Amino acid sequence: MAAPTTTATAGEETAGPLGGTFLGRPRWFTTLFGLDMWERFSFYGMAAILFLYASATKAEGGLGLSEDTATALFGVYLASVFLASVPGGWLGDRILGARRATLYGGVLIALGHCSMALPAVPSVYVGMALIAAGTGLLKPNLATVLAACYARDSRAERDAGFAIFYMSIQVSAVAAPIVCGALGESVDWHLGFGAAAVGMLLGLAQFLRGTKYFGEIGQRPERPASAEEWRRVKRRTAAAVTVLTVLYGADAAAGTFDLRHVLALGGLLSIVLPVVCFRRLLRNPVVTAQERERIRSYIWLFLSAAFFWMLYIQGSTVLSLFAKVGTDRTIGGFTVPASWFQAVVPLFILAAAPVSAWLWVRLGDRLGAPAKFGIGLGLMGLSLLLMALATVVGSDGHLVSPLWLIAAYALQACGEVALAPVGMSVTTEVAPRTFVSQMIGLFWLAAALGAGVGGHAVQLSKTSTPGAGYYLALGVPALLAGTALILTSRRLRARLGV
Repeated sequence: MAAPTTTATAGEETAGPLGGTFLGRPRWFTTLFGLDMWERFSFYGMAAILFLYASATKAEGGLGLSEDTATALFGVYLASVFLASVPGGWLGDRILGARRATLYGGVLIALGHCSMALPAVPSVYVGMALIAAGTGLLKPNLATVLAACYARDSRAERDAGFAIFYMSIQVSAVAAPIVCGALGESVDWHLGFGAAAVGMLLGLAQFLRGTKYFGEIGQRPERPASAEEWRRVKRRTAAAVTVLTVLYGADAAAGTFDLRHVLALGGLLSIVLPVVCFRRLLRNPVVTAQERERIRSYIWLFLSAAFFWMLYIQGSTVLSLFAKVGTDRTIGGFTVPASWFQAVVPLFILAAAPVSAWLWVRLGDRLGAPAKFGIGLGLMGLSLLLMALATVVGSDGHLVSPLWLIAAYALQACGEVALAPVGMSVTTEVAPRTFVSQMIGLFWLAAALGAGVGGHAVQLSKTSTPGAGYYLALGVPALLAGTALILTSRRLRARLGV
C-alpha cells in the first residue's frame, strides 16, 4: 500500500504519516482499522438488541412498543445516524479538520452508550441522540483520513483498500451481537448497552495512541470556513433547535405527544435533506462544470444505494422478528438468542471481503462501480425472494430451519461487500477536492434515506409478521434495478469519469 500524502490547505503538500508497519500494514492503517473496529462493535452491539429491547414488554424490561413502532424507531435511529454525517462532514471539512472531528465524534458516541447503560427510559433516548451526533462526526471524517492515504487516481488499489478496511466493521459485527445480545437478552438490556460503551472507549484509546502516525494528514480543515460563515451556521442551528423545542414542548403540554411524531420528523428529514444537500452542492460556485456533471451522474448511484439500504434494514427488524417467532432456535436444549443471527452477515462478509479485494484488483477497470452496485442489489433481491419461500414453508405455523435465515443473510452479506466499500471509494473519487468529507456524508445520506423509508415499509404488511407477498414486493424490484445498473454500467461510468 503506497505511503499516503495529502494537503493541509489548498495547494500545500505535507509529509506522509510516520511509522513502519504492523502485521504487514502501515501503522496509520492499523490505527484507523482499530478505531473503526471498536466503534462498530459498539454500534452493532447496540443495534443487535435495540429492536428487541424496544419491542419487549415493560415487564421484560423493554420499552413496550408495538412491532411497527419499534421498527420505525430503529429505522429513524439509523436514519439519524446517517443524517448527522452531513453536518459532521461539513465540520470536518470547514471547521475542525478530519482528525479532530473523528476524535470528538468518538467521545460523543462513548457518552451516548454510557447513557443507554443507565436503567431509565429518558437516558435511552438521550443516548441514541448522542450516538447519532457522534457517528455523524466520526464516520465521514475517518473515511476522509483513509482516502487521503491513497493517490487520487489509484482506483483499483483504493477499492481494494476500502474492502480490506471494511473488514474492521465485520470483525466487530460478528462479536458484538453475541456479546451484547447474550447480556441484553439473557441478563439485562442495559448491561448489553454498557458492553457497547466499553468497546467505544477502547476504540478511542486506540486512536489517541496512533495519531502520531498520520503526520499532517487531516490535522486542519481543507477549506476553512470564514468567521461569518461559522456564525451563520450557529445562528441557523440555534433557530432550528428552538423551533423544534417549542413545537414538541407544546405537543407535550397539550397531552398529545406521541413517539410517532418524532419518528415522522426523522422520516421527513431523511427524504428532504438529500435533495437540499445535492442542490446546494451543485450550486456552489467553487464546484466546476465538469464536477457538477459527475455529481449529477453520481445521483443514480446514490439512489441505488438508498434502495439497497432500505432493503438491508429488513435484516435487523423484520428478519430479526422472523428469527424470534418463526425459526427453530433450539440446539441440543439451548435456545439461541434471536440477536445472534445478526452475527451471520458480518461473518460471511469477513470471508467475502478478501475475495472481493483480490477480484477488484484482478479485474482492474473492466468492472466499474455501477456494475458492482448492480451485483449488490441483485444479491439483496435474491435474499428477499429466499425469505418469501421461507415464509411459505412456515405458513402452517411450524418453525422453520435456521438455514433459511442463514442463507438469506449470506446473500445480503455478499451484496453488501459488492456495494458498500465500493460506494465509499467511488464517492471519494467523484468528490470535488475540497468537499470529500461532505460527499462521504452524502453517501451516508443514501443510508439515511433507505433506513427512514425501510423503517416504515413493514406497515405495508397487514400482519405483525410479514408474509411472502411482502418479501416479493421488495425482492423483485431489487433484481430489476440491479439488472438495469449492470446493463447501463459502461455509459454511467463514462459520465462519472471513473
